[in-house]
Amino acid sequence: MPVNSPSDSADSAAMWSRLEDVAERFREIELEMSDPATSSNPSRLQALAREHSSLQEKIGLLNAYRFASDQLAQAREVLDEADDDEMRELAQVEVNDLRERIAELESDARRALLPRDPNDERNVIVEIRAGAGGDEAGLWAADLYRAYIRYAETQRWRHDLLSMSENAKGGFKEVICQIEGNGAFSRLKYESGVHRVQRVPETEAQGRIHTSTATVAVMPEAEEVDVDLDESDIRLDLFHSGGAGGQNVNKVQTGVRLTHEPSGIVVTCTDERSQLKNKLKAMSVLRARLYEQQRRAAEQERADARRSQVGSGDRSEKIRTYNFPENRVTDHRIGLTRHDLVGTLDGNLDPLIDAAATAEEAQLLAEAS
Repeated sequence: MPVNSPSDSADSAAMWSRLEDVAERFREIELEMSDPATSSNPSRLQALAREHSSLQEKIGLLNAYRFASDQLAQAREVLDEADDDEMRELAQVEVNDLRERIAELESDARRALLPRDPNDERNVIVEIRAGAGGDEAGLWAADLYRAYIRYAETQRWRHDLLSMSENAKGGFKEVICQIEGNGAFSRLKYESGVHRVQRVPETEAQGRIHTSTATVAVMPEAEEVDVDLDESDIRLDLFHSGGAGGQNVNKVQTGVRLTHEPSGIVVTCTDERSQLKNKLKAMSVLRARLYEQQRRAAEQERADARRSQVGSGDRSEKIRTYNFPENRVTDHRIGLTRHDLVGTLDGNLDPLIDAAATAEEAQLLAEAS
């Protein structure tokens, strides 16, 4: 049944009306899930279960609002009919408390109704590449890689190295890894972009500060159903993987290079000793890159939705500066500066990610109002 809002705001009434529509959809899902025909279709049942779960927070807010609204109506009735001052005073306190409670519920409901990124719960493919700065940029790429691995470990996420290309100084020209865990993309998506470092390299005899960069791309892991991938469009090249030496080096062609000819995307994987494992990893990266390409094309068409994000997330956009002499990390998208560079590179990324997520939410709320 529709809820009569105690607020005079038409916007508030429209918001709760939207939640009534959600409640109707929630009931439809429960009916379909209880249908014997649905139980014999596991994929449909799984999809309904995911949607059912995603709506539960909204239903909880709606039920809490209904209860608070009923309580407020009763408290107002007592306030209007009370015969003595003490009873009126108690009723007024209850009315004020319930108004505050309803205001809190309205705030929570607005957040719950904000558009969610459909990829937020996915695993991610993280690609880090050295940018400007020569060998120092490669060392910086390695530092960022370690920071993300440490962060993944604090979240109890699984991580797997997919591919790497080292430079002469022990840094990375490129490193690609997979991170698996609930909400991995929802957190790490804010890391996409150019990360700039200002520090004195170990090889710098004059003590001069150098500036180097590395680019980070965070892509939601794609499932086979997400990407229409025709095997005939993929050229497979096999080669001998390099190594530190030993009896097995260069005896078997385990290195895999996949070229997706329609898009020109090339993926190389040499990390595993098994050709099959390297191919599977390379296919995972290829799917993720193609899915990301499709995702970005769709976002470009939705310019309004794109503007609601914190920064563009583009790899050419400088998102942060890490200044070692000042022990400073600055996020340029939201104007945030923290003096905890060592902690940040040790995996303490939550303060930066939380701030970026909060800024994005604020923008979405402003646009929705």
